[in-house]
Amino acid sequence: MADTIYFLIKTEPSAYSIDDLKRDKTTSWGGVRNYQARNVLRSMKKGDTCFVYHSSCDVPAVVGEAIVTKEAYPDPLQFDKQSEYYDAGSPQATPRWSAIELKFVQKYKQPLSLTDMKKIPTLATMRLLQRGNRLSVFPVEMRHALFLQKRTTRDSA
Repeated sequence: MADTIYFLIKTEPSAYSIDDLKRDKTTSWGGVRNYQARNVLRSMKKGDTCFVYHSSCDVPAVVGEAIVTKEAYPDPLQFDKQSEYYDAGSPQATPRWSAIELKFVQKYKQPLSLTDMKKIPTLATMRLLQRGNRLSVFPVEMRHALFLQKRTTRDSA
């Protein structure tokens, strides 16, 4: 566990939820079109833990966990003219955008809502709770990750 690195990935449950990931077991996590977030994706290693966070919904919350099973590779959506993530300016030889592969680990029985997280002093410095944080993926400090894992009740996979 000492080598485990933690990240938080945001998703809108109406687009792709923790239940979708649970059903699919694995997924390509792409469509990120922010350079800072792309660089975070590129830093992720096989075995890193990701907290899945539902955003843009009635109750934004950390809802479960996934694990990185494939490190960054060219996001195929950038070359798909039918995709909303198509990027005509991304060269095939040096692709601009990356994706990773995630595997479902668990869904929390009791998600930890954004409202509740804001009330927890231990999480006060967590990046998710900082003003202006709009990234769809970012690292989570070890102390915050361990708190989240202890705080949530897990469902069986």
